[in-house]
Amino acid sequence: MTRSRENGQWYLAQVKPNCAQIAQRNLEQQSFECFLPYERYTARLGGRFTSKKRLYFPSYLFVSSRTSSAPWRAIISTQGVAQLVRFGEQPATVPPQIIFELQVACDHEGCIEGQASLATGDDVRIEQGPFVGFAGKVDKEAPEQRVWVLLDVMGKATRVSIQRDDLRLTG
Repeated sequence: MTRSRENGQWYLAQVKPNCAQIAQRNLEQQSFECFLPYERYTARLGGRFTSKKRLYFPSYLFVSSRTSSAPWRAIISTQGVAQLVRFGEQPATVPPQIIFELQVACDHEGCIEGQASLATGDDVRIEQGPFVGFAGKVDKEAPEQRVWVLLDVMGKATRVSIQRDDLRLTG
């Protein structure tokens, strides 16, 4: 994935259901730069856990134009795009620094890595591993990128050690 620091205007496009990749492909064929971040999660299939990817911002795609003229009509008329996010008459722009920081947070597959700092008492949801779907509270951080989390398992508070990247803040 290329990381952009260019001065082009970034826009946020809402895509039609299940059309993010179609919209991205069609926009890139028109020489627009697109950014579509993902996140990893664990799904249970046939009693087994598998790691999968899903959109980090479901139904949205970042689009940049290198030209100074307003490319809104071309973006909106692209197959897979529903509309541009607007505040008033004109589409809202996304600051390039935000796009750059999101791109830096992505790995080579376009998946967001890392997590905001966690503090004792933070509400978290487990996104990967055998406890996927469970919600709990951070008890404390441990060495080796692990976190002690208090989970409600069968009515009893249970303290488990979870990989930090497997957690997501919920509140």
